[in-house]
Amino acid sequence: MLGSLLIVFREVMEAGLIVGIVLAATRGIAGRGLWVAGGIGAGVLGAAVVAAFAGALSQSLSGNGQDVFSASILCLAVLMLGWHIVWMARHGREMARDMQAVGAAVARGTRSLPALAVVVAVAVLREGVEVVLFLYGIAVSTGAGLVPMLTGGLLGVAGGCALSWALYRGLVVIPLRHLFSVTGWLVSILAAGMASQAAALLANDDLIPAMGYDIWDSSWLLSDGSMAGRAAKALMGYSDRPTGVQIVAWLVTLLVLVVAGHRMRRQPARA
Repeated sequence: MLGSLLIVFREVMEAGLIVGIVLAATRGIAGRGLWVAGGIGAGVLGAAVVAAFAGALSQSLSGNGQDVFSASILCLAVLMLGWHIVWMARHGREMARDMQAVGAAVARGTRSLPALAVVVAVAVLREGVEVVLFLYGIAVSTGAGLVPMLTGGLLGVAGGCALSWALYRGLVVIPLRHLFSVTGWLVSILAAGMASQAAALLANDDLIPAMGYDIWDSSWLLSDGSMAGRAAKALMGYSDRPTGVQIVAWLVTLLVLVVAGHRMRRQPARA
């Protein structure tokens, strides 16, 4: 539940910021709300189609094929999370300026209102597809059921929408740089856990070397089956009896994401 809450909260917050920027730039224009709402609806519908396709494909596989598919989804989720963290560190401000430019163009009359729907739909669809991919990765890596995933997702939606609305209305002032930095660290750890679980699936099918079994046994301190153990597994890929390849995958993924994100943040933003 915690993993799905974190992912959905961050993605909804990012989509909400884009919507807020567009609304702020087009304040006073009649009909803007309907076009923005239409864009949101189109983006959500597109993400739902992707989710249905992924679910149908997963159900059609069995045995080792499903393990390989699950590991592939986990690896893809890790790559997408990594790209997302690094890209936002470098281009977040540029994206905000682009959204403001579109809104200003509509306000001046040089672009039509449907442009708002297109911009918002693309933003929501992108975030929605990422949510689908990441939640599937969490489900595979943790074995979480539908109810905890749905609960975490709904809480994430509520939190992300509430924060976006509060920022738009000016009710709270939060340095977004710090907020994205904290969630970026948490998402990096989550991605490392997914990489670790993908390595475990592939090692169990003898597709990659395990590099040793039961490197340590911490079940006496924190068991995989306990509530705290399940939470740790969801957030960071914890295993009380990890294989060597799981540890290597976890450390390498986290190191790459942290170093890449740090290097991109140090580069000056383009004008």
